[in-house]
Order: sequence, then C-alpha cells, then structure tokens
Amino acid sequence: MKSVLFVWGGWEGHEPKQIVDVFASIMQAEGFDVEVSDTLDSFLDQDKMNSLSLVVPAWTMGSISWEQESGLENAVRSGVGIAGWHGGMGDAFRCNTEYQFMVGGQWVAHPGGVIDYEVNIINHDDPITAGLSDFKMHSEQYYLHVDPSNEVLATTTFSGEHAPWIAGCVMPVVWKRKYGEGRVFYSSLGHVAADFDVEQAKEIQRRGMLWAAK
Repeated sequence: MKSVLFVWGGWEGHEPKQIVDVFASIMQAEGFDVEVSDTLDSFLDQDKMNSLSLVVPAWTMGSISWEQESGLENAVRSGVGIAGWHGGMGDAFRCNTEYQFMVGGQWVAHPGGVIDYEVNIINHDDPITAGLSDFKMHSEQYYLHVDPSNEVLATTTFSGEHAPWIAGCVMPVVWKRKYGEGRVFYSSLGHVAADFDVEQAKEIQRRGMLWAAK
C-alpha cells in the first residue's frame, strides 16, 4: 500500500500541525496509509523510511541531528519522494546545507511580511499546474536562495515596495527536482493553514505530493 509520513514541529507560528491535518486527510482520501509524527526520531528507522512512498516534513527552523538528517536524505536518495511547503520545508535546519541541496532552496526574507501578491503559473503543461490560472495570495511572499537546477512551475514578482533593490525580481514559488532517485516537490505557499483556503494553493500542494510519491 502507498504510504506517507508527515513529521511536524519547529516554530508553531507556521501552524505545522494544523496544515498537516489538512493534507493528511487529503492523502488518506487518495488511498495512502498515513502516519503523523511530531519527532525527528521518525527518520532514524532506515528500513521503515526506505519503505515509504512519500515523506512530508513540516518543521520550521529547529535543529536536526546527523543521524536524523541521514535517515531522511538516504531514503530520498533511494527513491522515496519528499514534498512540503513554505518554511516547513524551505526554512528548516538552517545550518544543514545538504538538506538545502536536497530541497533546492532556502528562505532568506519575506519583505513587508504578510502582503498581497500574485502567483504566476509559468508551466501550463506539467500535471502539477496544468489547467490552473494565475492567482492572488495574502500571505508572506518568500524570497529564497534557489538552486538553478530546479524545474520551476510557478513564480512571483517583487514590486520593490518593501525592498526597492529587488524591484522586478522574478522568484520561483513552486518547483520540482530530483535528489538521487527521489522526487522532490516544494511550494513556498502556506504560511498558515488559512492560506490553503485558496483553492489553487491547495491543489498545487495536493498534486505535488502525489507527483513526488510517484
């Protein structure tokens, strides 16, 4: 049976448990055996990790031991998918560069805090974004350091209102990539659970998780 492990924790301002509850229900409805954990020790059982279809980390900031990180990364390199959102995957374990290499980026700023901005779909053929139109968000507009090998599916453009030196900068919002044999999906949307009331944001995350799980 297809299986997914959600591991949540870290900074509670990102509502990790609330968002995990949203997508755990969705993945269960998609026919997955769902496990939800609140400890990074879940990554230590390598045999179990390697048996998963997908792992979803939702752990902003915090720290991870070498053994925990290795368990996660080894599983993904072996072919287990990984998918996540916002700071729960893109601003976790700031000192761990191999983790950032796997994800394909790292958060560095959200100028203006919670603001209005637009997400632009730039790949209308990929199954993760096919049939979706550009949409508005009222949330944090993530500025990230990103890997040029990412396959970018959606972007946002910074107005420069809150940081004039980045006016006109086009920043990836949604991407996919490989790490070893594993599929990696990331979306910078999802500061709080209510962000996924935006149907396109929720649908992109759902499709991205299914894609990563093969």
